[in-house]
Amino acid sequence: MSQHLTIVEHPLVQHKLTLMREKDTSTKSFRQLLREISLLLAYEVTRGLPMTTRRIETPMCEMDAPVIDGKKLALISILRAGNGLLDGILELIPAARVGFVGLYRDEETLKPVQYYFKVPTGLDERVTILVDPMLATGNSSAAAVDLVKQAGATNIIFLCLLAAPEGVARMREAHPDVPIVTASLDERLDERGYIVPGLGDAGDRMFGTK
Repeated sequence: MSQHLTIVEHPLVQHKLTLMREKDTSTKSFRQLLREISLLLAYEVTRGLPMTTRRIETPMCEMDAPVIDGKKLALISILRAGNGLLDGILELIPAARVGFVGLYRDEETLKPVQYYFKVPTGLDERVTILVDPMLATGNSSAAAVDLVKQAGATNIIFLCLLAAPEGVARMREAHPDVPIVTASLDERLDERGYIVPGLGDAGDRMFGTK
């Protein structure tokens, strides 16, 4: 994944994203769609994982068969909305190590405030996938990457459902070595820092809160 931004244009991803955007989609449906779309995004984000071979025995003969190389993946969720993406990816990669970064956005300054941080060991030897449905201003995402890098991670991919141009630019400036994988690059941010056209607040829609 050499380019900084990858937009996953698979028809199933785009169709499910449209359903998620609709304001009348129920909490239950939103959660289910997020789980389904995260599986499809996980397929794309893991495309470049390093491979090796292992000697196995099929019912017919022995062979050198391909397997993923290196330490188990690290999946790190930016709380709380990141957990929706995390759940789906874990279905595909159940042996992954899991971490959490707790950040909330100060509504006055739009700056991130940290309240929790717990990540797996050995991040310097793991591919680390950081997940958050929305890349809006990019401030929280850049801060989360800072924290994960301080914990030792060197091979980081940022996975989100929607990105705003402002957030992509902020991440490119702060972390040009971290590729972004998303289902859509939307138009802009509004004056409150929400993505337009977007889908509203992903956490509220996922958990049924306001």
